[in-house]
Amino acid sequence: MDLRLFVSTGRSSVPPSLHTYRVLRYAKSMLDEQDFRRKADAAFEDLKRRLLTLGDEHGFDVEGESGKLEVIFEEPEEAKFVVSPNTPVREIWISALSTSFKLGWSDSKNAFILEKTGENLLDVMSRVVSQQLGTKVKL
Repeated sequence: MDLRLFVSTGRSSVPPSLHTYRVLRYAKSMLDEQDFRRKADAAFEDLKRRLLTLGDEHGFDVEGESGKLEVIFEEPEEAKFVVSPNTPVREIWISALSTSFKLGWSDSKNAFILEKTGENLLDVMSRVVSQQLGTKVKL
C-alpha cells in the first residue's frame, strides 16, 4: 500500500497491513509546506530556463504560470507535457507521453527523484523530451 495515500487522505485509523512506525517515519520525513514550495520553485526555475534554451534549439514552446510548466510540441506530432507541484503530497508531477511521473524530494540527492528509476527531474524531462522529439537531448 502506498503510504502517501494514507497520509494524504487523513484516515483516522491505521489499516492493519501498515505498521505505525512506517507511517510516522514517512510523516516525519515529509517536507513542510514552506520548504517544499521553496525547493519546488527553485527546481521549476532551473527546469524552465533549461527548457526555454532547448526549445529554441528544437522548436517547441515552454509556458509557465502559477508554478506550472507546459511544454508544447507541434512537431513531429502535437503534444503537451505538464509539470506541476502537488503540495499536499510534496511531489512534483509530470504528465507526459500518456504517463504520470511522481517525483519526491530526496535529502541525500538534494533533488526531486522518481523513486521507481532513481532519475532526477532533469533526467526524467530529458528522457521524455528526447522520446517526443525522436532525438537525444540533455537538460
